[in-house]
Amino acid sequence: MSANYQKYFDEFDDVREEAVAENKWLKYLTQTSHIYVNAERIKSVEHVSGRETLLYVMRTLDVLGDILGSKNPKIYLLLSSVLKWSETAKGGNARERRKWTDKGYQLEIHNIASAKIFAEEAKDLSGSLKKEYSECFENDADYFLNLTATLIKTHGLIGQCIRGETPVSHNRELYEISKEEKFGKLLEESGLSAKEFFLILNECIIRAVSPEIWKSVKDEAGALIGRILEGDCSEYSAIYRLENLCPKELQIYKEDADFFEAKVFPKYELWYFTSALSDFDIQQTRVIMTEILKKINESGCDVQHINFKPLSDSLYYDYQGHKQINVYKKRIIEKHIKDASVQNVSLNVRIENGTAFADYEFSKVCEKLIEFCVEAERSGLLSFEKSIVVLYDMFGFRRDAFDRLNNEEKYLRTMNSTENSTKDGIIDYVEGETVVDVGSGGGVLLDRLEKKFPEKRIIGTDISENVIEVLNRKKNKEGHNWEVLVQNFVEGVFPENVDNIIFSSILHEIYSYNETENGRFEIKSVKNALKNAYDSLSENGRIIIRDGIKTEGHDSRMITFKDAAGLEFFENYVRDFEGLKELTDEEKVTSIDREKLQVAGDVNFIREFMYTYTWGIQSYPHEVKEQFGYFTLKEYVDFFESIGAQVLLAKEFLEPGYPNHLSKLLTLTDENGEETEYPASNCILVVKKKN
Repeated sequence: MSANYQKYFDEFDDVREEAVAENKWLKYLTQTSHIYVNAERIKSVEHVSGRETLLYVMRTLDVLGDILGSKNPKIYLLLSSVLKWSETAKGGNARERRKWTDKGYQLEIHNIASAKIFAEEAKDLSGSLKKEYSECFENDADYFLNLTATLIKTHGLIGQCIRGETPVSHNRELYEISKEEKFGKLLEESGLSAKEFFLILNECIIRAVSPEIWKSVKDEAGALIGRILEGDCSEYSAIYRLENLCPKELQIYKEDADFFEAKVFPKYELWYFTSALSDFDIQQTRVIMTEILKKINESGCDVQHINFKPLSDSLYYDYQGHKQINVYKKRIIEKHIKDASVQNVSLNVRIENGTAFADYEFSKVCEKLIEFCVEAERSGLLSFEKSIVVLYDMFGFRRDAFDRLNNEEKYLRTMNSTENSTKDGIIDYVEGETVVDVGSGGGVLLDRLEKKFPEKRIIGTDISENVIEVLNRKKNKEGHNWEVLVQNFVEGVFPENVDNIIFSSILHEIYSYNETENGRFEIKSVKNALKNAYDSLSENGRIIIRDGIKTEGHDSRMITFKDAAGLEFFENYVRDFEGLKELTDEEKVTSIDREKLQVAGDVNFIREFMYTYTWGIQSYPHEVKEQFGYFTLKEYVDFFESIGAQVLLAKEFLEPGYPNHLSKLLTLTDENGEETEYPASNCILVVKKKN
């Protein structure tokens, strides 16, 4: 909050009422129930107060005061009036908003509507505006009131141009203003150039949104203002605009740029485009835009603006106190984008006063499905978490078998932090010039490989669309040099020979998810992946493995939970886990004592449970489908020797993160009730391709 504003309203409540009465702009922004917030700029949906617009305006005024101080009172009046009135179309009580709408003001295009509201107020000969301008500008008051209205109309357009939302040509009025005699005289008196004047205004507008954003665009804003004032309103290229509109997109292709250049950019301003569509890829965005344009053409209406705010507002909700995209809605929309015949959702385009408002409408069944999933996710109950996946599979809304829906990025962050120690260690075994990281997950290993070996070619692979999407965003945002390619080693060799192939916590997923003629959990899948990887190695190339390990033998282990939630988790796990097919149900679990919160069973089943339990409720629907240990250490060595590989290292160990976490939740004992060490969780193997 603005410090000046805080003091003004906290310490001078009696002055506040007088100020509101004398300043219509302040009245419109304070006495309103209309909430108009860009979802892109908030951290929490539920914590939106409705005063965000007012606070933003106050921040702009603070920035202006910071820049000008007490100097240039005429410039201050002009710019402060622009800042005060430029957001008024977002305010007003219900009666005032109806009045403005009846007059044809496009309130959602707030710069144009606010300019009209200001111009209407400026006509009042007895009003405070007229009086203030007359005292400051004397006989030129009408000129500067009209100039203020024009500046309100162009408010924010420089920033919108930089974001790719509007054409540069829409700022031509700035050039025309700069040539006006009275404006030039004002600048001369104030010791400012036209470029400095407009740069100050845009610093207030953008810096009040975010000082970091202003710092990043300051030079570009100055360059753009400079060339506009020289009469050069040539447009940015379509590719450049799309790169700014779609900041998460790794690459904009020519066909995408051609589509927007021909059908979108020459005809429409785009409002809240990035806020609504940044989580969709450029191909999906093109499909959405094509459908919008079709509906506009069918309407026969004259449309100049496409406003995505309704879609932006509907796509976000709070999870654990923070705003996140409603992935349940997004998956249904993605299904519709792939197949327009899907009847669960439709694109709604409402046209009003030259603006097309875009949003998706869902069938009642889908609305209830989405509502259930959101509430189930918040509840954290295991049965609900699993039901979300089952329901989305039933409708065909999940992307693939790896789609965790609500917590993909959180899971990847957790995976990165949980397994830091040995992920660091395995890269020490890398030799040669090329490294392939199989199943790159959250990208932590790619980052470490790149940091340690900046001269090497680092390639990440995965078969999950979600993971590829997250990795591409990470690469684009953080400026990494590693590559990400689609590759399935179960099905074939890598397209080129490489020096290192790393399987870090991925072979157990291959074992658990790959479907064979005998279903899942078949060791043949792992063997195929390792053989294809071996055949992809260059001479003296290496396979480096870090993954789960199976325990030798069939000893018994007992768990005593420290609360009933652990027993509930276990009973759900017994019901849902389909791995360890070689064991009968009676061998997996030999006893359950609900009163003592004790369970006993085969060491491998107990091990599988514990190292699933550590991931928690949120990851359960995915993790319960996986068997972490599939080979004993001896079985690993025997396999590699059978294909002619030289085993350089084979060791098993307990990942320290597991006991550190699980010791707070349970006690592990042997069949005699004596507390015992946890079974090894992981192994590291390094094998070399013989000459």
